[in-house]
Amino acid sequence: MKIFIWVLTIISVGLVIFNTTKLNFDALLTGESQTAVITIVAAFCAIFLLQILRISKKIETLSKKQK
Repeated sequence: MKIFIWVLTIISVGLVIFNTTKLNFDALLTGESQTAVITIVAAFCAIFLLQILRISKKIETLSKKQK
């Protein structure tokens, strides 16, 4: 599970980097740039959720060790 979370995080970071190159700062919310902005936001949400999952798994293992 730990490897799966890290692989998905790396893929999400790659999506952010790739879509940052597609941004047109003159017209941010039109055409291909709009799709890039939406994908960047979705990738950041995925990274955030994956880190929450990673931390919750760490807390779960620590609580099992204390019992």
